Amino acid sequence: MANQKQSGPEPPIKVSTINCIDLSNPDIGESVALLKQACLDCGFFYVVNHGISQEFMDEVFAQSKKFFYLPLNEKLKVLRNEKHRGYTPMFDKVLDPDNQVHGDYKEGYYIGVDVPENDPESEKPFNGPNVWPADGVLPGWRQTMEKFHHEALEVGKAVSRIIALALDLEVDFFDKPEVLGKPIATLRLLHYEDQFSDPAKGIYGAGAHSDFGFITLLATDDVMGLQICKDKDAKPQIWEYVTPIKGAFIVNLGDMLERWSNCPPCTEFWGMVKTDILF
Repeated sequence: MANQKQSGPEPPIKVSTINCIDLSNPDIGESVALLKQACLDCGFFYVVNHGISQEFMDEVFAQSKKFFYLPLNEKLKVLRNEKHRGYTPMFDKVLDPDNQVHGDYKEGYYIGVDVPENDPESEKPFNGPNVWPADGVLPGWRQTMEKFHHEALEVGKAVSRIIALALDLEVDFFDKPEVLGKPIATLRLLHYEDQFSDPAKGIYGAGAHSDFGFITLLATDDVMGLQICKDKDAKPQIWEYVTPIKGAFIVNLGDMLERWSNCPPCTEFWGMVKTDILF
């Protein structure tokens, strides 16, 4: 379970220690062991040497900031549609309605697998064409995000192969057409306001939640904002910060994987991979 604060923590703080998996490591057995332990511990781990260059990661963050620094009226021109593509304003989402007074102190932008409207696949949930700012407003923005969406999906698939081995499955189990062959892969750009969370007042960057998909890849700036709770049933809950590592993804295992790996049966068998860019 995770939530998000902004602008860095105020001391004293608790910082979590989570495993780090090197995707360039030739010893796949070591990576499988680290992932297994992460699953038993908290469901979070770092991924490094994933094949996306630091230069390109920096460009994605820079382009993300360019969008969110646009005037609100420009951003509202690409407001999120029924296919979950486009811009979501501040307070749009309430992840923890029991404790939040307002919605999350963040704005976002959703990008998915691009499926033309005349394609029968576009009738399925979360499938459809993307929406983009005009080239004249943000030249090259679409091309950067399409490239990053593709490269991040490949990282997600690489992680899924380690997960398969950790579950004693064939390495390509999640590559099958009925699983991640045609994934619902969503890229979300997220911008948090310069506002500290204040639980006593019901103010949160992102309320406490678990992710509902298969896995989430989190790319963050250098602000320590992400918190995780390793035992949601603890009284009181203990929340720990996750330290950002430049160039790394923080991987969050989602509810769907929990069900697939022997919790109550899931009614739908979709492949959901999500990549979040946080700043």
